Amino acid sequence: MKIAVIGSTNIDVVSYIDKIPAGGETRPAQNFHTAHGGKGANQAVAAAKLGANVLMVSAVGNDLFGKGALENFRQNKIDTSQISVIEGVATGEATIIVEESGQNRILLYKGANDKLSPELVLQAADDLKKCSLIVLQLEIPLETVYAAINFANENKIPVLLNPAPAVKDLSIDMACKCDFFVPNETELSILTDMPVNSRDEIKSAANSLLSKGLKNIIVTMGSQGALWLSNDREEFISARKVQSVDSTGAGDAFIGCFVENYTKTGDILDSVKLASLYATLSVTKKGTQDSYATAEEFKAFCAAL
Repeated sequence: MKIAVIGSTNIDVVSYIDKIPAGGETRPAQNFHTAHGGKGANQAVAAAKLGANVLMVSAVGNDLFGKGALENFRQNKIDTSQISVIEGVATGEATIIVEESGQNRILLYKGANDKLSPELVLQAADDLKKCSLIVLQLEIPLETVYAAINFANENKIPVLLNPAPAVKDLSIDMACKCDFFVPNETELSILTDMPVNSRDEIKSAANSLLSKGLKNIIVTMGSQGALWLSNDREEFISARKVQSVDSTGAGDAFIGCFVENYTKTGDILDSVKLASLYATLSVTKKGTQDSYATAEEFKAFCAAL
């Protein structure tokens, strides 16, 4: 079974500080590093580290960051044959500030990700038809996301859409064509214009989307766990309590683990449970992809619980 991830590739520039500076204030950073990121790339790497066979459909610039991203994919045994190198545009970049609490703030430059067109996705049609699941996010143009969803529907390929970063003009009709819709609670609030300050409020907001025709909604809620809702199921999965060091990329870790297990087993609940554990493990380490456990490391973590 092969998973296709159609999405963004970034370089992350990460600073660790005690607290966010006020306007006009300069504060010293305790640590700094660069790392490979982008929601699409993160999800692909997480799934691949757990053993999934992954095809990445993305775009990078013809620069050092782009060359490094391609090599990173190859090192993680990800198929790069459908990654386009765009001339004259920089590879996407995310500036990430992480506070001591583990909370993060992110400034995103789309770069080559904004050039991932519907045409480039359709050029990968032969390879995509061999995949058992297509994974999408919103760091690429919406028209490309919609084209990928329509292609998947036409070819009877299941779709998981992670509506991140959330955009209010996301078409609910297109979301209804997806088999899985996986927002976090903040994204859910933006999409529904409803409060999400408690589990009941989160459930009400998710139900408002279900009533419009969405199939499976999985809301990731950080340290609170995750909620899976469908027309005939409601499951809350609590998260393990750990000391959070860096929450960056935890949602992507969740999705990477979920799709790796789901494509093997077809078991949604088990996949949500494992994904919650995998995301929990990721927040105990600094970085995004650097914090993602291999299959062996994750097995040892689960065995020790």
